[in-house]
Amino acid sequence: MRIVLAGGSGLIGRKITEVLQRAGHQVVVLTRKSATNDQNISYVKWLHEGLFPEKEIAYADAFINFAGVSINDGRWSANHQRQIYDSRMTATDELLRIIRALPEKPSVLINASAIGIYPADDQHLYTEQSHEVADDFIGKTVNDWEQKALSAKYDGLRVVCTRFGVVLSRDGGAFPLMALPYKLFAGGTIGTGKQWISWVHIEDVARAVLFALENDNLRGPLNVTVPSPKRMKEFGQTIGAILQRTHWIPAPLQ
Repeated sequence: MRIVLAGGSGLIGRKITEVLQRAGHQVVVLTRKSATNDQNISYVKWLHEGLFPEKEIAYADAFINFAGVSINDGRWSANHQRQIYDSRMTATDELLRIIRALPEKPSVLINASAIGIYPADDQHLYTEQSHEVADDFIGKTVNDWEQKALSAKYDGLRVVCTRFGVVLSRDGGAFPLMALPYKLFAGGTIGTGKQWISWVHIEDVARAVLFALENDNLRGPLNVTVPSPKRMKEFGQTIGAILQRTHWIPAPLQ
């Protein structure tokens, strides 16, 4: 397939590009910066005034949307929250415009999301059939993001919203931040320690996206986590054991 990827420069986007290439697909990465094409990846600039990326894309079998300011970059100040929200809405609006401008529509849009759409609960089990939406910042952001992406179904596209758990990678994202206190010999239980951590490895994230691309029966929300979540305390103890550090200093939730 010829696949257009928005957000290809991020941690997850780079891994997805790698997996798509291994599967033999051609990838077109939408980017704000100049980049040199190689054998299986071409780069098209977007989100600049006066640009019409659809002219360079020409055609595509599928679109993947992971564009947006990272939630792991800095503290969640009011300004940062605004950037997280607005960047996703703006990028998705432009992606939908590009799709609608193409002479032949792609068949599928895979849009990133997060299990943060569900309200926090240490007893309730959430599935793709759950309709509860958290009333906090992340809940509103991912719900609005999904609803905007799902409008592509009215253009004939199959839309899948991949709701990621905590994505683990040694190269960035949440895991280095979680491991840092242990490396400084200051790791311990956060809050009560009873909170659930629904995690997933980055390689499995990329393979789940590929699976969603290649399976026409998938549409709507798709939870992307391991089958068995861990309590925060056990998760921290595991990090400590792997890094050969003690798990001892408790920390309150901020």
